Amino acid sequence: MQRLQKIIANFGFCSRRKAEEYIKKGKVFVNGQKITELGYQAKESDEIMVDGVVLEKKQKEYVLLYKPRGIVSTVSDDKHRKTVVDLIQTQNRIYPVGRLDYDTTGALLLTNDGELAHALMHPKFHIEKTYIVKVNGLVTPSMLKKITHGIFIDGKRTIPAYGKVKKYDKKKNTSIVELTIYEGRNHQVKKMFEAIGLKVLKLKRETYSFLTLDGLKPGEYRFLTPKEVKKLYNEIKKQ
Repeated sequence: MQRLQKIIANFGFCSRRKAEEYIKKGKVFVNGQKITELGYQAKESDEIMVDGVVLEKKQKEYVLLYKPRGIVSTVSDDKHRKTVVDLIQTQNRIYPVGRLDYDTTGALLLTNDGELAHALMHPKFHIEKTYIVKVNGLVTPSMLKKITHGIFIDGKRTIPAYGKVKKYDKKKNTSIVELTIYEGRNHQVKKMFEAIGLKVLKLKRETYSFLTLDGLKPGEYRFLTPKEVKKLYNEIKKQ
């Protein structure tokens, strides 16, 4: 017996967090019974229906996408904008692991493996993510120290990060910074620079854990190898 939201995620229907929303909205039935309690336990052999769809075990897929600018990191969009899922040809129902902003580019993982997605997004697993950030203004050593040593955003201090200035443009009054963070809070990188009085002009996620964008152009993607999937699971287990 397992928690219902975990089973739904394991079936690859959606993330565990999204499954909890379906349960709370009364859109989940187990053997014909409506379930609204998040603590409900079930078996994978039970007939589980979510939002009118009876769940069936699907082959797990893992996709690394080079997200381009102007695409939303969701499965669907009420404003009818193009989503990251629209860029990928697959018969399976996959969804993004975390999000990149509409105007942010770079490495984004998508999967129908609910267990892995949940772990990668959980705050206790400090998954390394490296960004290239272009900001207005010249980033001084003291500014960089504030960011990398931990800075308060939304009333909570960030986990210490790693950063270095890659380039200054004194004429345009801009800086390019490489920043590696180990958490995934909402708009985190932008807020970190806002906290020291700088606006992010351009943002790209270069790496997600050990995964890089090598060989990919914006809008292109590739499926992860079994070895890479195993390595992601090992990243979680060692923490």
